[in-house]
Amino acid sequence: MDKWKLNLALFTEQAEPNKTTDSGMSAEMKTYYEMELLHNAEPKLLYDSFAKKKPIPKGRGKTIEFRRWSTLPKALSPLTEGVTPTGSNSSVSYIVATIAQYGDYVRETDLLDLTAIDDVILQDTQMLGRQAGKTLDTVTREVVCGGSNVSYADKNTAGTLSEITSRADLSSDCVLKRSDVVKAVAKLKAMDAPTIGNEYVAIIHPYVSADLQLSSEAGGWIDVNKYTDPQKIYNGEIGKLAGVRFVESTEAKIVAPAEFMDGINRLTVKTNTTSNATVPVNEAITEEQANSLIADVHLYVGGEEKIVASVAHGTAGNATITFTEAQTVTAGDMICGMDAGKDGSAIFLNMIIGDEAYATTELEGGGLQHFVKQLGAGEDPLNQRSSIGWKATKVAKILNDAYMVRLESGSSYSAEAESN
Repeated sequence: MDKWKLNLALFTEQAEPNKTTDSGMSAEMKTYYEMELLHNAEPKLLYDSFAKKKPIPKGRGKTIEFRRWSTLPKALSPLTEGVTPTGSNSSVSYIVATIAQYGDYVRETDLLDLTAIDDVILQDTQMLGRQAGKTLDTVTREVVCGGSNVSYADKNTAGTLSEITSRADLSSDCVLKRSDVVKAVAKLKAMDAPTIGNEYVAIIHPYVSADLQLSSEAGGWIDVNKYTDPQKIYNGEIGKLAGVRFVESTEAKIVAPAEFMDGINRLTVKTNTTSNATVPVNEAITEEQANSLIADVHLYVGGEEKIVASVAHGTAGNATITFTEAQTVTAGDMICGMDAGKDGSAIFLNMIIGDEAYATTELEGGGLQHFVKQLGAGEDPLNQRSSIGWKATKVAKILNDAYMVRLESGSSYSAEAESN
C-alpha cells in the first residue's frame, strides 16, 4: 500500500506562526497584541476614569477643544399673560489644549527562536501596557492635582482639632478624617458640583486609606463588600463615607520634601548647636552629593526657613551643613527640603471629584498604539534586532476647578513616604 504524507495545516484555518523572515504579523495577531496593550493599560488609568472624554481629532492639527456649558440664570421675572418672553440663550465656552505624544519601546535580539518570539512579544506588550497606563494616568494626575480649589486636613492634637491653612504646616498629625471629607463635600455642594452617579469620588493613597479607616472619626464608613445597592464598582474602590466613594491607588499623588542634594531631601541635626552657622548632621554625605548642592537653596531647619551656604561631606555623624546665618537648633531637629511639610512630612494630595471637573482625550481609536518591528526592520542589515513599543497622543485639561477639591493631608506614614 502506498503511504502518503499530508500537511494537515493546509486543511485548517489557523494562521501559520510568524517567522523571523516575515515582513509583518497578520492582522489578527496585530489586533490581539493591541488589545493586550490596552487591556494592561486601562486598569492604570484611574484618573482618566472620572474625566470627560473626547476622541482625538484627525487632520485638525495639534489642538483639541473641550466644551464647557454655562448655567442659565434664574428666571425670576413673572410672565405676562399672552406675551411670549424674550427667552435666554445657552452659551458654551471652548477650552483649547495642545496634545502631546508619549511612548517607549524595548529591543530584542535575533537569539530568540520562533516560539520565544511570540512569548516575548506578549510579555513585553503586557509590561509596556502597564507602563503606558501609569504614564498616561500621571499626565492626567498632574493636571488634576494642579487645581486651585484646595483644603487641608485639620491637625489632631490629643483629640483637639485645629485648622491648617498651608501645606507647610501639615504633619503626621493631620491624617484624613471624616470631618475633613464632610467639609470638602460641603465646598462641592455649595458650588452645585454634579456628582458622578449619586456620589462624589475620591482618589486616595493606601497610606491615607489606612488612616481614614482607622480614624476614631470614621463612623459611617461602608466597606465596598457591604454595599446593599447595586451599582458599578470602580476599579480600586474600597468603600464610601459622607457621600464620597473612595478609590485607592498607589499612584495617588505624594509630595515629599524636595531634594537639595542628589538623593537627599531629609537630614537630622546631630547635636545641640547654639549661635553657630555650621550644624553637624547624623547622616552620611558623600563628596559627590556635597558637590551637587543647589546654590543658596532654601531649607526648613527645625520648622523655620533657612538658606544653605555650603556642605562638608563626611561619614555618618561627621558631615556638616553651613548656613548663611547662625543657628540655634536641638539634636534631632529636621533639616529638609521645601514643597512639603516643614517638619519633613510627605504630603498626600487626595482628590475629591465631581462630574465635568476635567477632561482628557480618548485613548481608543488612535490614542494608544502598539508597534512590533520584526528582525531586519530599519537599519538592521544582519537581522539582529526587533522591537516592541507603544505611542500615545494625550492631553488633559481642567474644565471647572470648583467641581473638585484637592484635600491635602499628612499621614502616619509621612515621615517615610517619598514623591511618586
